[in-house]
Amino acid sequence: MKRDFIAITDYSSSDLQNMLDLAIDLKKEWKTGGNQPILKNKVMSMIFQKPSLRTRVSFDMAMRHLGGDALYLSPSEIGLGKRESIADVARVISGYVDIIMARVFDHEHVVELAKWANIPVINGLSDYNHPCQAMADALTIIENFGSMKGLNVTFIGDGNNVAVSLLHICMKLGANFTLSAPEGYDMLPQAVELGQKIALETGSKIHFTRDPHEAVKNAHVIYTDTWTSMGQEEEAKKREAVFPPYQVNEKLVNEADKDAIVLHCLPAHRDQEITNAVADGSHSRLFPQAHNRLHAQKAIIVNLLKGI
Repeated sequence: MKRDFIAITDYSSSDLQNMLDLAIDLKKEWKTGGNQPILKNKVMSMIFQKPSLRTRVSFDMAMRHLGGDALYLSPSEIGLGKRESIADVARVISGYVDIIMARVFDHEHVVELAKWANIPVINGLSDYNHPCQAMADALTIIENFGSMKGLNVTFIGDGNNVAVSLLHICMKLGANFTLSAPEGYDMLPQAVELGQKIALETGSKIHFTRDPHEAVKNAHVIYTDTWTSMGQEEEAKKREAVFPPYQVNEKLVNEADKDAIVLHCLPAHRDQEITNAVADGSHSRLFPQAHNRLHAQKAIIVNLLKGI
């Protein structure tokens, strides 16, 4: 039976840890001479509804590093569910390539792709979640602290798709999660319920507060994201009036644990959700985090294609 990578919650804690251990090994191998071409003659089809820097380059280079290839398909070439049904696209592409990565707006689009494709499908981002980003986040945190167990991870800002996957991987790997969001921008209830179910098994704790200063007390990780995501441009002015108290600045970072790290999935709107001083400061891990997309995604791909 084929496996897909659609959500963090589809995987057990041990499966996720095994993939992260593999990512660490692949990164080490890459840094000491390059990866073995274990995906020789394998091709990934990359379906994009949204533009991207990190997702496109990291997946493309992941396949190249492992001896495979990647094929970019733009929105104009596919038109998921418009020019052609998702079921037909999935079945056609399944006959050409070995694995699909899709970066979409509607989460149901990637779910339907996975349903009809007879090859593995990776969720490169949807409006509900961002599991590949969460794997890179976890890899970055583990590199800095050795483990996620018992750490306090705080997300400041919109309870969006990035926050959803971060919550779920924290719960799976034993970290505590705090979200500080303004009223009206809370995380989807179904995502919280899933997190609470996992927390019962792992002992992790979930906390919600409107006060960002309360949220960062004893935080080992402070995470933020843009106030206005792609597809929300019409809300930009409204959001810019609501979110300034949730800016991650030096004052806020200094209220956290002295060894706290700051993460951001990028692109960053500097001096909005995060100041230049923090983004480029000693607590920042923004660019190692971005680079870890490459290595975390290698592990996901190898897991799906090789069953490692």
